Amino acid sequence: MNESTEIIQELLQGINLDAGYRTASLSLLEKGESRYLRDFKLNLTSTLTSAHLDNKECALIGLSIAINNNNLPLTNFYTKYAEEQGASPAEIGEVAGCASLLASNNVFYRFRHFTQKEKYSQIPARIRMQLMMKPVTGKEFFELMSLAVSAVNGCEMCVNAHEDSLMKLGTTEERIFDAVRIASLVTATGKIIF
Repeated sequence: MNESTEIIQELLQGINLDAGYRTASLSLLEKGESRYLRDFKLNLTSTLTSAHLDNKECALIGLSIAINNNNLPLTNFYTKYAEEQGASPAEIGEVAGCASLLASNNVFYRFRHFTQKEKYSQIPARIRMQLMMKPVTGKEFFELMSLAVSAVNGCEMCVNAHEDSLMKLGTTEERIFDAVRIASLVTATGKIIF
């Protein structure tokens, strides 16, 4: 067994997938004995902890991005990790709701931002957002997840709005940075594991 295969098997074991699991992308990295595999494994591992987020928060942000990206293996992995870190079914359910709500908001507000037409700003959105009013994960953390999902979905207007809300709530820039870092790495992982 070569080093690439060993790294892949360690990675797969870490995210509760069978050692024989392969995607086309993972097979290409393995066949090419890519040096990226070591970085890939370390990057995924670094989504589980942070100096500025607790492990449950890392798990829930990872889960929100896995759900947003429609990635079943990573959704299963981050759900299990969130449960191990003490996340309740209500918190985990809210993460799924956040990913769904932000998907609609990001499309809608990105459209408004792109068109720059005053008329579209005057028409009511008619998107229900009660989930944001009293989130079980807390207002600050829900905003943090919302920002992370918005960053992945490329909605400048939403990223700026959520970042502004977080600043007003007293969030540190380091927490915001780590949430987006985790979001970027979960998205990158999903290009190989899906």
